[in-house]
Amino acid sequence: MDSLKGISALTLWQRALSATVQSDAPDLTARQLAILLHVYLLPPPHTVRGLAAALQLSKPVVTRALDRLATLGLARRRKDETDKRNVLIQRTVAGSVFLSDLAARIEAAGAALAQAELTS
Repeated sequence: MDSLKGISALTLWQRALSATVQSDAPDLTARQLAILLHVYLLPPPHTVRGLAAALQLSKPVVTRALDRLATLGLARRRKDETDKRNVLIQRTVAGSVFLSDLAARIEAAGAALAQAELTS
């Protein structure tokens, strides 16, 4: 990794995270955010077992993260009607809005960083 690009990427992430913690958005852990992004960016269906395998996490870790996401209304669980052993993880409007707002903060941080690099 080119060190300047690495620093720029970290600066972008720091600015986006700073904007997020200054907003009224829920404060998610890295695991919760990774699970949420997986559910929203990859095609369904999503199960606890599938998320655990894809993210190399234990099922209890995924379950705890999903508990928090469900409490916040960012994702929901539903029993799989075809296989009662499975719990399907579904998207919600609130989750879509949360990620859309996060994307906007990342884009704004990127634009500010690009402008700062042009003027320096």
